[in-house]
Amino acid sequence: MKPYKILIVLSAVMGLLALMAFAVPAEGVRLAGVNLRYPTLESVTAGNNNVPVEKIANLPVEPPEMTQLRDTISYYKDMVTEGNLRFWLPSEHYLDAFWRKAEQARKSGRTIRVLHYGDSQIEMDRMSSRLRSYMQTTFGGGGPGMISVRTIVPSPAYSISSSGNMKHLASFGDSTCVRSRGNYGPMMQCFRMYGGANISVKSNTKSRYADPRTANITSLRLVFNNTGGTFTARYDSTAFSVAERGVSSLAWTMDTVQRFKVNIKGNADLYCLLADNGPGVAVDNIPMRGCSGQQFTLVDSAKLTNAYKQMDVGMIILQFGGNSVPYLRKGKSISNYCKSLGKQIDHLHKCCPGAVIVFVGPSDMSTRGGGSMHSYSVLPELIDSLAAMAVSHNAAYWSIFHAMGGLNSMTEWHRQGLAGADYVHFSQRGADLMGDRLVMAFRNSYTLYRLQRKMKKKNEK
Repeated sequence: MKPYKILIVLSAVMGLLALMAFAVPAEGVRLAGVNLRYPTLESVTAGNNNVPVEKIANLPVEPPEMTQLRDTISYYKDMVTEGNLRFWLPSEHYLDAFWRKAEQARKSGRTIRVLHYGDSQIEMDRMSSRLRSYMQTTFGGGGPGMISVRTIVPSPAYSISSSGNMKHLASFGDSTCVRSRGNYGPMMQCFRMYGGANISVKSNTKSRYADPRTANITSLRLVFNNTGGTFTARYDSTAFSVAERGVSSLAWTMDTVQRFKVNIKGNADLYCLLADNGPGVAVDNIPMRGCSGQQFTLVDSAKLTNAYKQMDVGMIILQFGGNSVPYLRKGKSISNYCKSLGKQIDHLHKCCPGAVIVFVGPSDMSTRGGGSMHSYSVLPELIDSLAAMAVSHNAAYWSIFHAMGGLNSMTEWHRQGLAGADYVHFSQRGADLMGDRLVMAFRNSYTLYRLQRKMKKKNEK
C-alpha cells in the first residue's frame, strides 16, 4: 500500500476513535446488561505534562532572606503549622521535649532512640535512612541501630547470620509466625531461643543504599526476656550472665568494629540487638509488612515497658494506614479504625511515657475506575480523621498524602518513576524524596525551636 493511502487509513481510524471519545457519555453505554465505557477525549489528549512533584505539592524551594528574628520565627512557625509539610500538633511546643533530649545526648553520653515503625513503605530502611542521616549529622551518633537476631527483612546497612534453636514469634505475619501471649518485645516480634544461639552481624560497607554512618559500631546491647535459668551472652572475651527471669539487657563497649559475633546460652525470648556508634541519636527502622498499625496493644504492657526502659526512647514514629485504605468506606469504618489507632497510641504512651509520638499518615493511592487511575475516594476523609485522632491522643501527625501533592498526585509520581506499578508503593527514588520531605518538616520544627529559644534568651537580658 502506498504511503499516502496508509496515512488516509490511519487518519480515518484516529478520527473515528476521537468521534467515539466525544460521543460516548462518561458514564458509559448500557448494552445487553453490560456497561461499556470509553476513555474521554480529555484523558486521551492530556498527555504527560511531567509537572515537577515539588510544584504539585507547592513546596517552598528555600526560605526568603529575613533580617528580623521575629519575622524569621513567624516564617518557620507557618512552615511547622501550615502548608503541605506541616505537623498537626496537640500543643505548640509538643516536639520541643525531643529536641531538648537530642541536643543533650552527646554531652551526656546518651544514645536517644527514634523508633520508626511502619508498613512495607519503610522496608529496606526506606525513609528511615534519610531521617537517620539528618538526625546524626545534627546531633551525633551512628551505627545501624536496632537489629533483629535473625533476618526478617533484608537491610542495605547490614547482614545477619545466626544459628540455634529459635522460633519466630510475631504479632503479625503469615502462618510461619507463632503467636504468643503478648511477649513480642519492642519490634512486635522476637525469637524464642532454647539452649543457645550464635549471632553474627556484618556492616554492608559496599552497599550504595547504606548511609556510611551505619558502618561503624562502638556499643552493643542485647535486649531479651529470660524465660528461666541462667542466661549468658558473650562478645569477644567478655561474658555476662543473668539469673533473674524477665526483661533485661546486656551491654558491651568496644573499639570501632564493622562486624561482631555474640554467643548466647540459655532459654529466652530474644527481642533485639542495639548496634550503635554513639552518643547521639539512633533511628531504628522497624518494618511490619501488611500491618495497619493495630498490633501494639497485642504486646504485654509490663514487658514492653521494661524493654523500652532498656533503650532510652525519645520518639516513636508510627507510619501506617495504607494497608487499610482499600477496605475502608466513608463514615463508621473510618471512625472505628481511628478509635483502634487511638488505643495503640494510648498503649505506647503508657509503656513509654517519656517519648513523643508522631503518626505519619498514608500516601495518595490510586485505583482503576472509568478507564483511568484515580485516588481512593475515602482518602480525604481518612486523612482528616487520622490527624484529629492523633492530636486527640496527644500525638503529632504528619501527612505523606499532603507532602506528595494531595488527591491524584500518585499518578504523577508514578509517571515520573517515583512510585511502583501498583500506584501504592514508592520506588527507591520516590522513597528517598519523601524521606527528604519528612526531614524538611523536622528540620523546620528544630529551627523554630532554636529560634524561639534564642528569642527567649534575648528577652531575658
